[in-house]
Amino acid sequence: MGNMLRIGPALIWLAVSLPTQANSPEHATELHLDPAWLTLIHYQPDRFGSGYTSQADDPAFFLSENGKHSPRAELKATLDAIQKDGEGDDHALCRFPARATWLSQQLDLSLPEIECPGFQEWSETLNTETVTLVFAASYLNSPSSMFGHTFLRLDPPQDDDETNLLLANTISYAADAAAHDSELLFAYKGIFGGYPGITTVQPYYEKIRLYSDIEHRDLWEYKLNLTQDEVDLMIAHAWEIRDRNFDYYFFDENCAYRLLALIDIARPGTDLLGEVSTHAIPSDTVRWVVDKDLVSEVYYRPSAATSVAYSLSTLPDDQQTLAAAVANGYVAADGSEVKSLPAEQRAHVLDATYDYVRYKSEADGWPREIAAPLSHDLLRERSQISDVAPPEEPPEPVVRDDQGHDTFRLSLGAGQQAHREFTQLTLRPAYHDVLDPPAGYRTGAQLQFLRLDARLYTDNDELQLEQLTGVEIRSLSPRNAFFSPLSWQVGFGGRRTDTGNDRVLTPYLEGGAGGSWRLGNQTQAFAIATADLEIDDDLRRGYDAAPGADIGLLHQNNQFSLLAGAKTKAWIVSSQHRQDQLYAKANWHIGREFSLFAEFTREDHYDRYQSLWHAGIHAYF
Repeated sequence: MGNMLRIGPALIWLAVSLPTQANSPEHATELHLDPAWLTLIHYQPDRFGSGYTSQADDPAFFLSENGKHSPRAELKATLDAIQKDGEGDDHALCRFPARATWLSQQLDLSLPEIECPGFQEWSETLNTETVTLVFAASYLNSPSSMFGHTFLRLDPPQDDDETNLLLANTISYAADAAAHDSELLFAYKGIFGGYPGITTVQPYYEKIRLYSDIEHRDLWEYKLNLTQDEVDLMIAHAWEIRDRNFDYYFFDENCAYRLLALIDIARPGTDLLGEVSTHAIPSDTVRWVVDKDLVSEVYYRPSAATSVAYSLSTLPDDQQTLAAAVANGYVAADGSEVKSLPAEQRAHVLDATYDYVRYKSEADGWPREIAAPLSHDLLRERSQISDVAPPEEPPEPVVRDDQGHDTFRLSLGAGQQAHREFTQLTLRPAYHDVLDPPAGYRTGAQLQFLRLDARLYTDNDELQLEQLTGVEIRSLSPRNAFFSPLSWQVGFGGRRTDTGNDRVLTPYLEGGAGGSWRLGNQTQAFAIATADLEIDDDLRRGYDAAPGADIGLLHQNNQFSLLAGAKTKAWIVSSQHRQDQLYAKANWHIGREFSLFAEFTREDHYDRYQSLWHAGIHAYF
């Protein structure tokens, strides 16, 4: 009996304390290392050591003073905070609903009932049943969009076919750049993390206006097969990171990277972030999402420019000329040239011309006093033709952007320059050049970052850095009677240059602008006025500059690509001389994984002729 009196209080204490201990972090000894928890707090392993650091750079994102670097401390602080009594939006349950949901599932917690009016109103406004990943195609005229852009569309319940997804909301992550920052400053700060990155919510129609109507970028919509619980968890975490600072990095912690984290949180175990190595290119991230079987449907939304260009391209050449004459005021909408056409052809000409005039008035700011009367005349004439269907939408491209070649390229080849044989290894982390397989990429577009060319000369086993390309951008956009885009190029890095006595590695900056014209569906001619600057102590005055020209042909198809032409430069500072070159480069594509390449150049420099040939294989990863 005495023993029972002594044991009784202990049993009562144990019975009372067990539920409390079950809800305490001590009973979740390894929960802080659960991949789902690490993803929720955006922890990444430290490069050196065995610890973790969160990529969140806002103190308000953490409940523990040590939460930035301690998953265990943040877990303990979160458990303590969500189980406290209280009310209002400042309670931890309201600030961090995704954490609370996950911890409750893992530990079977009994949490206090807290009213969260802010989160409740926000989630009801978003009213999300499904989530769609949207990819906006690359746009070379803006450093922030050269690789494309991704964002999430939050789709409301599809009760009927009348549901307008244009009114759906979107979630995106972008650099919070100052409005007055130049494109060059944006690129610099974006590379080195000089901007805070913020998560924002906008209506989808605003995104369409920006990407499709203004920047002329096609959109691809990938409907994700998330369950309602997974969607709810994603929305809850989006609330947690809204207006929170995550430093923006152009190459890795960018728009696409943050969206991968949201998907990983919604469906633990997908580990999309595990695919990221040195960089996260939006088209690559879409490819990873597709490869993880997260996509149920894909929809193509052509830009206004694509739709207009397609509508005009369906007209015969003589009717294209007529449409251009009407649009530019040389022929009236009811002129005899138009009236003489059969009704169906006349309707197509009027439709295409009207779409073009509307596009130019919105995209290029055609004066209203010109565009409005002309649009009225075109619609009046079109209304008199019945039983002719409106223009068809452009067909979906056979190869989507995410189905193009992988962006990392490794090349191995052999060649000869000035009678010296060499083996060359090339590494290019990103992205695409005009001789790569073109499917899934913009025609005539080239964008290369951090390309390294190393040569081993076999005559003396000398290893040389042939070229290090920091950035190389080229845009060859064909001109026609309706569109007159500028073709341009820019690049910088270090390259071997001939001083007359030696080949030295020289920093360079180059650029150019001109035009390009189609010679067929897959071939274009171009003429570019160029400018080069080289800076090095080995040059007589320490630097040299050269105006020049590049005239050539570009052919691209899914089996074979060819670039051939002639270049000339007139060096005018350190060594007044000309440098003339004939060149031909070709790639034979073997699927999207490999290409065989060959190039030949013949150069007249310092009054002597030199030839280079080089051949090998590209592999894409």
